[in-house]
This record gives sequence, C-alpha cells and structure tokens, in this order.
Amino acid sequence: MTSTAYFDAKLAHETDPSDVYADQKAGLDFVLVDVRSVEAWQQGHIRGALHMPYRDIEQRAPQDILRSTPVVVYCWSPGCNAGAKGARGFAKLGYAVKEMIGGYEYWAREGQPTEDSNGDLPRIFDPLVMLVRDGKG
Repeated sequence: MTSTAYFDAKLAHETDPSDVYADQKAGLDFVLVDVRSVEAWQQGHIRGALHMPYRDIEQRAPQDILRSTPVVVYCWSPGCNAGAKGARGFAKLGYAVKEMIGGYEYWAREGQPTEDSNGDLPRIFDPLVMLVRDGKG
C-alpha cells in the first residue's frame, strides 16, 4: 500500500471535531452518535448528538437511523476505543461511518457546543489544542 492510499483510507474512516462542527454548521446530512455510557452522556455531550452506547448499536441503529444516513461516532477521548467499537458496529450493519478522533474531550477543548440535561455548558477554548484569540477559538 502506498502512503497516499494509506492516508486516503484513513481519512475515509476518520474525522475530527473541527470538521464535524463545520459540517454541522453547513447543515450536512449525517447523524452524530455518542457511544459512551448513560453516566458519561448525562455529564455532558455534544449538542445535537444521539446517544446510543456501542453495545446497543446492533439492536437500535436499524430502528433509529436510516441506513442511507452517514454516521459519525465519538467516545471520551483518544484514550478510549469505544468510538472504534461503535464505528465497527455501524459498519457491520452497512452504514457509512466515521470515527471522530479526539472524542468528546477534544470537542470540548476546542470550545464547541456541549450540553447536559440542564442545558448548554460553558464553552472553553483550550490554547493547547487550538489558536485562541480574545478567549474565542
């Protein structure tokens, strides 16, 4: 496999928080799925995401998401492989799926919109993961 083929394949199956946020703002058709536990979801999640723990994908996905709809999954962080498990589950069912690398951690660190059951959470822009100007990304 050439280097170009490797990176083409990698980019066909991965995305990142800034690209997902841009796709959301552009109104692209996809479902963002949080594959973490109920407790993690309740602590905070990406605004507009659907909660479907990776263990429930085989049973719930065909009922909740049209197979023709692209899916992006995320878990906690780069140290969590639930995103890969979730992406594999959707792929086995025939969905076009990507894993959002960096997970919820990098989404939140980039200051993208998050919420919990009480509403919006504060947006914090972390200069360790992005260029910050005047407290905004």
